[in-house]
Amino acid sequence: MKTSMKAYVYVSLKKSVLDPQGKTIHGALKKMGYKGLEEVRQGKYFELTLDGGLGREEAQTEVERIAREVLTNPVIEEFRCSLAD
Repeated sequence: MKTSMKAYVYVSLKKSVLDPQGKTIHGALKKMGYKGLEEVRQGKYFELTLDGGLGREEAQTEVERIAREVLTNPVIEEFRCSLAD
């Protein structure tokens, strides 16, 4: 029986890349009175449902390939991903 899995991909700007949207959000939060924030960095989140046709290791490799080749701009972004049953 094939068991589907979920893949979670988080894409963010590399630390060396300026994040004007994150800076704007940070400034707005400070003006609203929120305390203790040093920095805000924004990013993207993707949730992929896999059909169960791949083993866990193959699925991890495929999701990483999708993230690297399609979901991110490797010049300015980095990603991390995880799988869950």
